[in-house]
Amino acid sequence: MSKNKEDPPHELESQFILRLPPEYASTVRRAVQSGSVNLKDKLSIELHPDGRHGIVRVDRVPLASKLVDLPCVIGSLKTIDKKTFYKTADICQMLVSTVDGDLYPPLEEPVASSDPKVNKKKDKDREKKFIWNHGITLPLKNVRKRRFRKTAKKKRSTEYIESPDVEKEVKRLLSTDAEAVSTRWEVIAEDETKDNDNHGSLASLDISPGMSGHKQGHNSSVQGLQKQIDEMKDKHQETQDRAKRQEDLIFKVENLALKLSSLQEQLDLLLEK
Repeated sequence: MSKNKEDPPHELESQFILRLPPEYASTVRRAVQSGSVNLKDKLSIELHPDGRHGIVRVDRVPLASKLVDLPCVIGSLKTIDKKTFYKTADICQMLVSTVDGDLYPPLEEPVASSDPKVNKKKDKDREKKFIWNHGITLPLKNVRKRRFRKTAKKKRSTEYIESPDVEKEVKRLLSTDAEAVSTRWEVIAEDETKDNDNHGSLASLDISPGMSGHKQGHNSSVQGLQKQIDEMKDKHQETQDRAKRQEDLIFKVENLALKLSSLQEQLDLLLEK
């Protein structure tokens, strides 16, 4: 990488991606694969003082280049035997070269301002020009906008609301149920439909705010029904396990019968001989 002596040294990543036009990329690829010593004569990179623009020369043909920031960090791996891979660096920048670009783009003169917020906004806008919205493969086109886009704020009018609002709504419903004059509930199993006759429903109960005894009876009825449902589920599970064991036993008996018939045929053949 060649630089002028009077320019200050640039601190870059230890590794970065170099993207060239197809015809120049094939030239560099052949030179690298051949292992020629004179690679410096075929490829040279020169950066401008702004650290974002430069010139890449391939076979002494200048190409305008721009250093951009990738959407995310990419790990670089190295292998010798194509079986074991070693991580060598983290890559977050790419040098994009074009044929029709400006070799010496005009430098932007920094405008001094006393307001630090204005300076910060200007620096942010300047950095946006060098943000690369795509990945290094075709499926990752516009990946920065598709995958790293900002989360939209959810409104109450939609079916999705924030979790604090959900908690408030649940508390409101619980308090409304506690103040209700009459309540009705229905127990529905997960694996059965709502119209199953095995599930009962409790009739409407007249409950006043001061009748705590009726509330306790209501809770005990709920617990009793839940206990019966749990017992029915346990019995159903036991029946399924018993049927499974019977199927396994029948399968083993059939296998033994087949083996016995095979042995009988072999014995008959031996007796005939």
